[in-house]
Amino acid sequence: MCPPPWPPQCPPPHRPRLRLRLRPRPRSRPDFPRRSCDGCWRPALKTSWQWQLSSLPVKPYPNVQMFDIDGFDAAEDGTIVASLKAGRPDRGLVCYISAGTFEDWRPDAGRFPEEVLGSPLEEWEGERWLDVRAYTSTLGEIMKTRLDMRKAAGFDAVEPDNVDGYSNDSGFPLRAADQLAYNAWFANEAHKRGVSVALKNDVAQIPRLLPYFDFAVNEECWQYTECTTAQNGGDYGYDQFVKAGKAVFQVEYDLAPSAFCPRSNAQDFNSLKKKYELGAYRVPCRGA
Repeated sequence: MCPPPWPPQCPPPHRPRLRLRLRPRPRSRPDFPRRSCDGCWRPALKTSWQWQLSSLPVKPYPNVQMFDIDGFDAAEDGTIVASLKAGRPDRGLVCYISAGTFEDWRPDAGRFPEEVLGSPLEEWEGERWLDVRAYTSTLGEIMKTRLDMRKAAGFDAVEPDNVDGYSNDSGFPLRAADQLAYNAWFANEAHKRGVSVALKNDVAQIPRLLPYFDFAVNEECWQYTECTTAQNGGDYGYDQFVKAGKAVFQVEYDLAPSAFCPRSNAQDFNSLKKKYELGAYRVPCRGA
C-alpha cells in the first residue's frame, strides 16, 4: 500500500462519487429471501461518526460513536481495530471495501479473472468495473473471502462501495435486476457472518434494497438534489431509511455546511462536510 500523497500508480482507496449517466427505475425485487442478522451491531438513528479512508485515524481519536475506515489498510496495520475499540467497546467499526470495482493495487488483485473486469473508471487509474453477475462464481468467492477477513479483524459492519455499476458505463450489459441481485446477495453474505451492511449510494434502488441493508452511506445527495422522496418524484430517498428506523450517514464535499446541515438535521441524517481525499478533516452537522 502506497502512503499519501497518493501517486498515480497507487490511488487512494476512496473515489468521490461518479455521477450516474443513467437513472433506470428498477421494477423487480431480488428473487431470494432476506437473511436476518440477529445480534448484529446496528447504528442508532443519531450516531456521531468519522469517515476516514485515505489514512488511518491517529490518537487522540475524535470522540465519535462510529468509524468507517479502509479494510485493507486496517489489515496491514494490524492494531487499529483494537485501538479504536479500547475503552469504547460500544463503538461501531465499519470496513470500507469496493464491491463493484477491481482495484489493481489491492493485495488480492491477482484473484480477479480477466472476464469479470470491465471498463476503466474515468480518471481513476488502475480501477475497472466488475461484472457483478459473476457473484454466483469467482467474484462471489472473492467477496466472501473479503468478508471473512473483515469479520475476523473485528469489524462490526461493512460498507461495500461502487454498487451501482448498472447505471454507469461498466462495459457489461448490466440491468437493474442484476444490480439488485448482487447487492442483496452481498448483504445476505455479510449477515451470514454476523456483520451489518450499509447501502452505499445507489439511491434509485432504495425501495427494493431497504429490507436487506441495515443503514446507508451517501455522497452528495444534497448537491445533486436526490436525498429525499420529495426530490425524487416520491419514488425513493433516504428518508425511507429513516422511516424504517435505519441510520443514514451522509457527506457533502463542495457545499458549505450552512447549505445542507439544516436540511440534513431536519431529516435525521448524520451528515458531515469532508474533503475529497477523505482524510481526518470533518465538520459534523450536529454534536461531535
